[in-house]
Amino acid sequence: AEFAGTDVPTTAATATAAHMSDVALIASIQNDQQQRQQQQLLGPSHPQQHTAAAAASTGNVAALDALYDTADFANADVAGPEPRRKPRLDFAGKTYLAPLTTVGNLPFRRLCVSLGCEVTCGEMALATNILQGQASEWALLKRHPSERLFGVQVCGGYPDAMSRVAQLVDEQLHIDFIDINCGCPIDIICNRGAGSALLRRPQKLEEVVRATTGCTDLPVIVKIRKGYFDDSDVAHTLIPEMASWGAAAVTLHGRSRQQRYSRAADWDYIRRCAGIAHSVGLPLIGNGDVFSPTEWEERVNPISNNDSSGANGGEQGANVTTAMIGRAALIKPWIFTEIMEQRLWDISASERLDVLKSFVSHGLEHWGSDSRGVETTRRFLLEWLSFTHRYIPVGLLEVVPQKMQWRPPAYSTRNQLEGLLSSDSAADWVRISEML
Repeated sequence: AEFAGTDVPTTAATATAAHMSDVALIASIQNDQQQRQQQQLLGPSHPQQHTAAAAASTGNVAALDALYDTADFANADVAGPEPRRKPRLDFAGKTYLAPLTTVGNLPFRRLCVSLGCEVTCGEMALATNILQGQASEWALLKRHPSERLFGVQVCGGYPDAMSRVAQLVDEQLHIDFIDINCGCPIDIICNRGAGSALLRRPQKLEEVVRATTGCTDLPVIVKIRKGYFDDSDVAHTLIPEMASWGAAAVTLHGRSRQQRYSRAADWDYIRRCAGIAHSVGLPLIGNGDVFSPTEWEERVNPISNNDSSGANGGEQGANVTTAMIGRAALIKPWIFTEIMEQRLWDISASERLDVLKSFVSHGLEHWGSDSRGVETTRRFLLEWLSFTHRYIPVGLLEVVPQKMQWRPPAYSTRNQLEGLLSSDSAADWVRISEML
């Protein structure tokens, strides 16, 4: 009354009425509490009594009347929460650059996209480091605008940490999918119970996948290997369960953790697992040793559409959705152009140098053109050159295409620049960096 600027006289009658009103309100609240306690002990005989009691306890008479006026109320079913609806991933036949620790940085991915790569994924980031707010770890999740279909790869062995990371990247980043790395063979990762170590603990693997998929609306891919030890494959037993865990796709590297990157990848086993994944409606991406457009075609489409084994899947095998490319992209990033154009590119030394120049340009733009940015770009360039020297020019090969496991003898190059690019000497790599 004082705020409104009017004088309201207080009489004994109004005070008594107010007191009686308070007493009635307190009695009504106590009555409601007793009714709720009874309902908790006995439980209502029909679901509508829950809603009716709630409406009455709040004094919302209009809501209560509207509730009983509903024609189908007596026969209505109580619907549970709808499951998360996630966008479907379409990787079929697309070129996919594997997540590459250190060398798979943003400038390198940008270079691969310019050469025809369609799907990219960031470097492996540790869940615990992300939650600690380490700037270097968050930098691994950064996306370049040219990356059309982009995901981030996260590694961790704790379900609570993985669920929180999934929620964070969903809220803070603009990405298309999350990749859980359950195949990393590095000792420091496995010793923490993450990476390939999860293949030895299926229950923990399930908890990690369920926790991640349950806290994000993004599709989640699970990347695994055949198994932890040689001659002890477990992937075919895990893949049928992953669809119920919430995974949108599975990436299978055709090697065990013990094998690491030695010997050839087992593509017969990958195709067998692709058939199993196909039977439960799960796309499977193969990974391992693809080094030419011919190999990519053989890996992705080895079974014709008229072949019943490819159509029915199961233990007989099926086509993979696509093949992930890792080390081949480091040795010759123009492999994406070769796949797109279905030809081997006899790239000249000057064209290879132009590719390196493009990487340096992207690196200086990303890390800066000051002295620190130049040093960072040079460091990643030198690490990349430790792979590129393994490329053998197509014009020098007696047998094509080149295979990943080949370690050729010394050979003569066609010119001095080609010889410099083929050198395995670190001093020559420094020389190349000075030319750029």
